[in-house]
Amino acid sequence: MKLIFATHNPGKIKEMQELLAGSGIEVLSADEAGVNEDVVEDGLTFEENALKKARFVCKKTGECAVADDSGICINALNGAPGVFTARWAGEGNDLIDFTLNQIKDIVEENLGAQFRCFVALVKPDGQEFLFEGRSNGRLIKERRGTAHPKLPYDQIFIPEGHIQTFAEMSHEEKHELSHRGQAFKKLKDFF
Repeated sequence: MKLIFATHNPGKIKEMQELLAGSGIEVLSADEAGVNEDVVEDGLTFEENALKKARFVCKKTGECAVADDSGICINALNGAPGVFTARWAGEGNDLIDFTLNQIKDIVEENLGAQFRCFVALVKPDGQEFLFEGRSNGRLIKERRGTAHPKLPYDQIFIPEGHIQTFAEMSHEEKHELSHRGQAFKKLKDFF
């Protein structure tokens, strides 16, 4: 079976290939499947964005397509930035500096947050499935660890029951706890 991942991010492709290793499912990136266009993520929810990307790639390739959308939701900020996580700080601004400025007057005990991820699977026959992953935890007011590419919030997020930020954990440790890892495990179980 062939599965097209609606992403141009090689890190996400590698993660999904590792997760589905031994399943008999061949995972290809959108680029490898000949889909070079980006889909505008203008949905108001993670689910809408994930489905929109997966539908687009499925239609273009005629193959099963998977897409994800994720972000961080800060309790004290009424769930912001949520679906706007990647664009919250505005073009060219540092997301972590912007976030730390937004939370500077909030006591750390009130900095509960969740990373949320939705993975959408769209089949050529029109069937659609959603899988959710969630990592509960809290924010801290200083960067710790080395940020993974395109994952800056890992430096200021500590998952529930732990003392290290995601950025201080090994890839394997983070993968076990992460919202994306949980959602993709549900996808794997589905197959």
